[in-house]
Amino acid sequence: MNKLDDTLQRAMTGIPECLAAGMVDLASGMVLSIKTVDSHPSEVFDMLAAATSDLFQGPNVVAIEKVFKKSRGLPESVDHHYFQEIIVNSENLIHVFLRSKRQQQVVCFVCRKGANLGMVLTKARSAMPAVEAAL
Repeated sequence: MNKLDDTLQRAMTGIPECLAAGMVDLASGMVLSIKTVDSHPSEVFDMLAAATSDLFQGPNVVAIEKVFKKSRGLPESVDHHYFQEIIVNSENLIHVFLRSKRQQQVVCFVCRKGANLGMVLTKARSAMPAVEAAL
């Protein structure tokens, strides 16, 4: 196991009812690491990368960020993004997507729906510095 794998595994143990964690590189569109308590087909991992990219870099998101930059007098070339965290509640799961400080990687933590969302967010956020340092 590499350092990122180990760090994601440790983060999972600290996040309530966490079932999976993964890091996606937005620039390349690839999954850098993924840890899960269950086995999943490889197609799921490919879809995770594509869906994460759509969430953070889809055409509508880019358009919204351009409007925000323009309204605040920032040049479009500034590598700052307004969408830093996205929470998706599915039928049985909580998916927390957190953009790294480098702005080009996103970590996703997947927890059971019964987990306390506030604790999931707090623990996921507190895990980010270690995950980012593992890159």
